Amino acid sequence: MDNADSYRYNLAASISSHNNNNTKHRLVNFVASFQYNNCLKGMQYKSLEVCLVDLEKHGHLVRVKEEVDPYLEMAAIHLRVHEAGGPALLFENVKGSRFRAASNIFGTVERSRFIFRKTFNQVQQLIRLKSDPLQAIKHPVDNFATGLAAMKALPLKNPLSKPVLYQQVQVSDLPLIHHWPMDGGAFVTLPQVYTEDVDAPGIMKANLGMYRIQLTGNDYELNKEIGLHYQLHRGIGVHQTKANKKGQPLKISCFVGGPPSHTLAAVMPLPEGISEMTFAGVLGGRRFRYTYEDGFAISTDADFVITGEVYPNANKPEGPFGDHLGYYSMRHDFPLMKVHKIYAKKNAIWPFTVVGRPPQEDTSFGNLIHEMTGDAIPQEIPGLKEVHAVDAAGVHPLLLAIGSERYTPYTPTKQPAEILTIANHVLGTGQLSLAKFLFITADDSNQLTTHNVQQYFEYLLERIDWKRDIHFYTNTTIDTLDYSGTGLNSGSKVVFAAYGDKKRGLCREVPQALKELQGFENASLAMPGVVALQAKAFTTYDAAKQEMEMLNAQCSMFNGQQSLMDSGVTMIVVCDDASFVSANLNNYLWVTYTRCNPSHDIYGIDSFTEHKHWGCNGPLIIDARIKPHHAPPVEKDATVEKKIDRLFAKGSSLEGIA
Repeated sequence: MDNADSYRYNLAASISSHNNNNTKHRLVNFVASFQYNNCLKGMQYKSLEVCLVDLEKHGHLVRVKEEVDPYLEMAAIHLRVHEAGGPALLFENVKGSRFRAASNIFGTVERSRFIFRKTFNQVQQLIRLKSDPLQAIKHPVDNFATGLAAMKALPLKNPLSKPVLYQQVQVSDLPLIHHWPMDGGAFVTLPQVYTEDVDAPGIMKANLGMYRIQLTGNDYELNKEIGLHYQLHRGIGVHQTKANKKGQPLKISCFVGGPPSHTLAAVMPLPEGISEMTFAGVLGGRRFRYTYEDGFAISTDADFVITGEVYPNANKPEGPFGDHLGYYSMRHDFPLMKVHKIYAKKNAIWPFTVVGRPPQEDTSFGNLIHEMTGDAIPQEIPGLKEVHAVDAAGVHPLLLAIGSERYTPYTPTKQPAEILTIANHVLGTGQLSLAKFLFITADDSNQLTTHNVQQYFEYLLERIDWKRDIHFYTNTTIDTLDYSGTGLNSGSKVVFAAYGDKKRGLCREVPQALKELQGFENASLAMPGVVALQAKAFTTYDAAKQEMEMLNAQCSMFNGQQSLMDSGVTMIVVCDDASFVSANLNNYLWVTYTRCNPSHDIYGIDSFTEHKHWGCNGPLIIDARIKPHHAPPVEKDATVEKKIDRLFAKGSSLEGIA
């Protein structure tokens, strides 16, 4: 039975499960076939299942027919398939649940483009028109189709069909997927969390975000309580603050599944006040359909909807959870959601993903969004040409930017000016403000790109002046998931702003003197100009200060009159395992920028403080060792890895995939 036949069979069965009349059966099958083909025309997916059927038809999906355990097994299978660049997965036999589950749907950018192949260009054009609305007037014929596509943006209230209201279920009925060994319980990892503004209710002022939901574990009362985790700079926080001031609970609707455009809309970085549901309609080529039950918004095309309320000052411990920085986010108090009702459509499918050290499936989300939005962010910040949140470093810890230098064209000396203004603007813009390290430069030749990370670093390190170009922001907010700081949401930031002519070449080998240091060993080249040094485990900041003073004393005497900077060493990364850091670029990026709190862990050879400005004459030093307060990294369970080998063996569902 091929994919279309399977879909037609399921649809026919739901229409007439007890009908044995051949004529009527052929008629029902014809109707189902027509609906299936009509649904796929223009890729206006009406449901997650139709999308999965289409993926399977084109070789992008494999069904896992064997029974799989939601405790660690399903996540391990997903990770192995994703690492191999494999297909989407449909788990048809989930232990302990009557519902199927799907993962790796957006596992590659190519598959994501395939899913949205009929609407992708129209969405890009709409974003361009927002940036330059005069194009619609100048080229009305060229933009006519885009205008028609925009009509899909208006959500549709109370549609005739409301499949998600087919049945009510409980938390215990769901596929309770436990992802990593130290996780506090089962989580929803592709939720679409919907809230409304109590001062301006209605869908057009609503917020749809992907905030993880903890279903079981900790002190939650099964089937009655679940945890809601959200970070800084999220629209839901504004809604909860307003509800708290009025002393009333915030109504929450968590949509799971539905057309894939709904999932992507939940992670789309839209400006505050713009409804994600309108974006979902345009991207999916189908208006977002919704209704209300007991005062809760219901996405009628979703596979599941969990409704509940968050009361003022009602919190419970949430976590741990293996998160997208590659470490566990630990247990902290977060809002407690009192479950009201849970709805599920007939034959509902539970979508999930697994996050961990990047790249993971969420990397494809980021790449797709970048392709879709193009120059949208630079258009919002004058002088900004390009910006890149580096996925290999966990996204928020490291931001690379290219700006313009137009302030003082009359000055022969090139030095940072406009890019400093741009840097401040970047750090005050939406989720870009979560950046911990911001590197920014300007390129008059327009040849540089932030997306070739090593080339970008080499360009900047050839020009940076550590005496002048370092700018700290201390005692400030950082990403909730970043444990390198002084507390939850607390830490520091640093901007490295370099501009001008090339000052130096970068070393391509480790200078012999760095291989002979006392107290440091295994000097290795992480990338041109950057040397990793291995040190004993971090104990305290007082001890670290003494260790860095010892390093400074040895490096200040480097090779007589020639400095380390003259030899092309611009940065030293002190770490626990220099071989690991220097093994590849991604290792350097992940270790260096996730394990450093700039105000506490940056040092320099021959450093100084002048009028409250800190700088150094020699190479910059970043202490990227694991600190006692850091969260542990996520690691696979060897027993589980061996257990899932059966699914990849000859004759099994995933034979030959990984």
